[in-house]
Amino acid sequence: MDRVVGIETEYGCLLSEEDAHASSEAWPAKVKNYLFRKAQIGTIDLHYRDYEEPPGNGGFLLNGGRLYLDMGHIEYASPECLHLRDLVTYDLAGDELLQSSLAALGAAGHVSFVKNNVDHHTGATFGCHENYLMKREAQFTPPVLGTLLTFLATRQIFTGAGRVGQANPLAFDFEPPKQEAQVDFQLSQRADHIVNDIYQWVQFNRAIINARDEPLADYRKYRRLHLLIGDSNMSPFATALKIGTTACVLSLLEDGRLPRNLVLTDAVQSTRDISRDPSGRWIVDLENGKTIGALDVQWQFYDLAQKRFRNRSAETNWLFESWSFVLEALERNPYALIGGVDWITKKWLLEILIESEGLSWNDPWLQSVDLEYHNIDPERGLFFGVTPGKRILEWNNSVRRQDATHTPPANTRASGRARAVAGFQQRDQSYVINWDSIACDSRDFLVMGDPFKTYNEEVAKFLSAPRTFSFDFYIPVNRMLHRFRQIGQRLHFCAVYFFDDQVGEIVVTDGGVGRQHLTEHDDFAMTFGEKLGLETIEINKSLGSFFLPVSAPLL
Repeated sequence: MDRVVGIETEYGCLLSEEDAHASSEAWPAKVKNYLFRKAQIGTIDLHYRDYEEPPGNGGFLLNGGRLYLDMGHIEYASPECLHLRDLVTYDLAGDELLQSSLAALGAAGHVSFVKNNVDHHTGATFGCHENYLMKREAQFTPPVLGTLLTFLATRQIFTGAGRVGQANPLAFDFEPPKQEAQVDFQLSQRADHIVNDIYQWVQFNRAIINARDEPLADYRKYRRLHLLIGDSNMSPFATALKIGTTACVLSLLEDGRLPRNLVLTDAVQSTRDISRDPSGRWIVDLENGKTIGALDVQWQFYDLAQKRFRNRSAETNWLFESWSFVLEALERNPYALIGGVDWITKKWLLEILIESEGLSWNDPWLQSVDLEYHNIDPERGLFFGVTPGKRILEWNNSVRRQDATHTPPANTRASGRARAVAGFQQRDQSYVINWDSIACDSRDFLVMGDPFKTYNEEVAKFLSAPRTFSFDFYIPVNRMLHRFRQIGQRLHFCAVYFFDDQVGEIVVTDGGVGRQHLTEHDDFAMTFGEKLGLETIEINKSLGSFFLPVSAPLL
């Protein structure tokens, strides 16, 4: 694939009838706490990452990925992956982390996590976001963006997860939705909830492409394409096609080789029309006045990509063989894709139920079946009861690895980050971990701006560097010091006062000794002070006040 990619997945939570009185938001928090506190699968955040991500809300994992709470949902972000097989493997690792936690907590029989994108009861949606590293110099002109949107709108014919019914969310201008005919089944779960083609916000005005320029890497070299349109796939085969074909198209884009005259009149409307078309013709309108079928669009992208990239690697050849296999089967024998394309698999299961039970498409039972298809528990999820054909079955089985929950990819910076996570787990010191950097005590940091580099040696050296002061009061100390530097004061002493194993007050003086009344909670303070060999001033030693000269490493 030769492109760093990653997937962010939000999971829904279902409770059994006996637990219906409990909040569905409680279990994501319980699972998050179990993973970090008991299973020790990563390091919890000690700092605010955003106003909605306070300390303790989540953290980075031993596999280099990240797990956190997002508006009541638990969200798993895979580590950066360079190979398609790794990407699918580490996407599945999120399922394994959550399901193994429920089992350990004794809740697997009455609590479920579902890997889907819609709440049939409230009409809400939750995402599966794709991230692709791209060259900064890639040209996103209107024709280029239009052609990319055409690919993204039409790829749902093999990437869609399928859904019962429809939703009618308001667009950003809050126009009332038009009266529409009843829709029994759709290809995509996200199609109804996409109301713009390109936009910066994620919520309330969900776009096919999120325009925020946040590369999480060296911005001079890279940009990050952030896609919101994709469904969460239960089939690993579908995930591989979704990511692999998109990566190929982005390579065509960077090389200036995209197909021409293939811009949709309205990418958002075309996305919805394809999803809701029961005929399987999937005709869309082009900007040049012509019409074209989604299958024909995908064949055009396939032809260009395979001519340019075939035989670059065994993985690339597998992707092209699978891409053409799926396009041919969609036209001639869709049932050959059961277990490989989610919407086909789900629709097949629902049609069997409808026929055997004499149901109609608006029966609420079908919504329950729709959700159970996405249950990540192999003992209960309907997807796991389906046996696909040989090609699909071999792939689906080959990408599941137990060690992916705690071992990172070996060829991206996720490897170095995972080493840092493991290192910080063994140390009693403050740390900050980000996608593109790690830090100790806020003042000592390592930038990891190249996602293609492992940073193993750099992280090992960083962790082994001697540090004499590494406690949680670095933030207020640094703020205080910064303020004194602003007013031009010469610093002589920093007084640190401890309360209940935490820093209670910090006093910086321009000479002499700051003297404050202290509480009686001093045991930890004295022990910590003696351990670091800090100079103790005899104001009241039992109260534990420590003064660090300006030359101390903290200053």
